[in-house]
Amino acid sequence: MPKQVTAVLSAALLAATCLAACGDDSEPTAINQITVWTEENLEDRMAVQKKIIEEFTAKTGIKVNLVGVAEDQFSQVVTSAAAAGDLPDVIGALPLASIRELEANDLLDTETPGKIVDQLGRDTFSPRALELDSSGGKLLAVPSDGWAQLILYRKDLFEKAGLQPPDTYEALEAAAAKLNSGGTAGITLAIAPKDSFTAQSFEHVALANGCQLVDGSGNVTLDAPPCVKAFEFYSNLAKSHSVKGMQDVDSTRATYFAGKAAMTIWSSFILDELAGLRKDALPSCPECREDPEWLAKNTGVVTALKGPDGSAPAQYGEIVSWAVMRDSATDPATKFVSFMMNEGYERWIGMAPEGKFPTRKGFEDKWNQLPAGVDTKKPLADVFPAEVLDALRKSPDTFGRWGIPQGQGKLVGATMGELPVPTALSGIVDGSLTAQAAATQAKTEVETIKRGIRE
Repeated sequence: MPKQVTAVLSAALLAATCLAACGDDSEPTAINQITVWTEENLEDRMAVQKKIIEEFTAKTGIKVNLVGVAEDQFSQVVTSAAAAGDLPDVIGALPLASIRELEANDLLDTETPGKIVDQLGRDTFSPRALELDSSGGKLLAVPSDGWAQLILYRKDLFEKAGLQPPDTYEALEAAAAKLNSGGTAGITLAIAPKDSFTAQSFEHVALANGCQLVDGSGNVTLDAPPCVKAFEFYSNLAKSHSVKGMQDVDSTRATYFAGKAAMTIWSSFILDELAGLRKDALPSCPECREDPEWLAKNTGVVTALKGPDGSAPAQYGEIVSWAVMRDSATDPATKFVSFMMNEGYERWIGMAPEGKFPTRKGFEDKWNQLPAGVDTKKPLADVFPAEVLDALRKSPDTFGRWGIPQGQGKLVGATMGELPVPTALSGIVDGSLTAQAAATQAKTEVETIKRGIRE
């Protein structure tokens, strides 16, 4: 689940951009100052970024005007700023769909990111992260970190039942069926039609079977056989082996935390909560009362899943990136992004290590020891075994995303707004649609959305 965001007032944005554009005699000259927007706009994360920026300014003499922008307001804010000629020099923590939106509107500097990556060492970056951020042979942005969709499973129950980790359709379905008894659901799975978390969970399963939203020409392909199989597989898990009712992002976590499900699909942002480091989302299983870390110790993690039609294991994940904007102050922007990806990188990913897997190699040991949590702080390495952390760090290399490699970022964003796939899935679960009918319905609705974007 993506990080929480808060609203930002347009007045604050205008004030910040005016400061960057206007200044006065006491301010640095334009070439020595840049404006940076960040979607890491929670108060504590803004404070961390400001500290890093202070060091950057002390080292380079370049002043940075930092502006927090809410993810759900980004499209509106960037459109207004572009029209007013008030675009920033750099934008940080941008998800893949937003990078493609900026590309479609010709707002990106597509030369500088490649130079930054080459300067830092292209071989120190996750190849898949670079691929997801590239188009037409050019790197659109500098990938900074990522979060992953995961399959969490009860190792103790699996071992007792003699089950293999649920890393394939077959193994997952077998475990869900066998462990769905005695008041414990085989899996707790999101199926709520108006929840983007349902869309993310299904995309994780669909990618594993080679199902794509569109083909290389942009044609919607949700009714292709691999997708129909994914619809059938996911809905059968929900109908036959999950908790009854329209489960969502909150109820799936609560059920797993209560020890009433053997598996769940959730994002890596659950890890600090699973470890008992957040008071507002504590594990509540009977064993957890004496040992808050009991559930974490008895949870296994599967990153990439493979379906029968999939060519390789895959998983849903989000890469966030630094974008350098067209007509930016190129040299200061280059120095700033390079600093954030090098000297400031440990503190950047340390803001939320459970949701900021490094896309740069060489930071593995540091990431292991970065304190996670909210009310209690503790390195993930103090809670989870080394093999789990190793799998998490490597997960960006298996990330897949619908529509992004095909240049359909705008369509991806629009479908997340209207959620045609979760609606179709819920229709299968309530018995009103077959898997084939649901796939066809989802395809038709996505095609309608796509026509609306063009118009």
